[in-house]
Amino acid sequence: MANRKKYVGGNWKMNLNKEEAVALAKALAEKVTAEAPCEVAICPPFVYLDAISQALCEAGNKTLKLGAQDFWTEGNGAYTGEISLSQLKDVGVSVVLTGHSERRHVIGETDVLINEKNLKALEAGMEVIFCIGEKLEQREAGQTDAINAAQLSYGLAGVSAEQMKNIIIAYEPVWAIGTGKTATPEDAQKAHKAIREHLAAMYGKEVADGVRIQYGGSMKPANAGELMGQEDIDGGLIGGAALKADDFMGIVEAAK
Repeated sequence: MANRKKYVGGNWKMNLNKEEAVALAKALAEKVTAEAPCEVAICPPFVYLDAISQALCEAGNKTLKLGAQDFWTEGNGAYTGEISLSQLKDVGVSVVLTGHSERRHVIGETDVLINEKNLKALEAGMEVIFCIGEKLEQREAGQTDAINAAQLSYGLAGVSAEQMKNIIIAYEPVWAIGTGKTATPEDAQKAHKAIREHLAAMYGKEVADGVRIQYGGSMKPANAGELMGQEDIDGGLIGGAALKADDFMGIVEAAK
């Protein structure tokens, strides 16, 4: 097993108001120090990014990474309602999410668009948390590994081996997101191992062994340690549990 540092990300989705968001960020800024057992990122809603960036600066916290949940592929211009990578960098964002199941299955983003976003974000020097995962009917049909492999192949088309250092894969079984259902540690490990094997087929074993693969299906403090104890599970992309500082920190601490 390669020496991969665990990585825990908090996806706040479309939750919280400004006061709550800043308060949560300040609470995490006090707790996530340079001694944290893993890398940590938070992805608040767009409208609170600047205020949270300022709060992190005021707290003197340079450890907690600030992420964005989405962005548009083009530079600044006539793209009503969208946010550019340069605008995100301007307010301190260094991490972006791509391919999240809600972007795929609710918003309707295609593999082609997700691939373009991956390429543009890497070109802009961003760290990318690239999400993949199967729906319930695909899982029941025994298609988990095939779906993950296809989404990896599409999403990483044109991404170089060197650029893979800035890619984190988040495996999100869609049926386990926000449902309270969680894959068993053994099932999650099986999927993660297959993902790493596909990455090895694409880039070689050395590159694949260096890629962090997060689990993103209802991870909580109670199950985080067992999940992250699996050989190929290198952290978590956290939804609901990321909205409470104590819960989120319980997962961060479980990375030990």
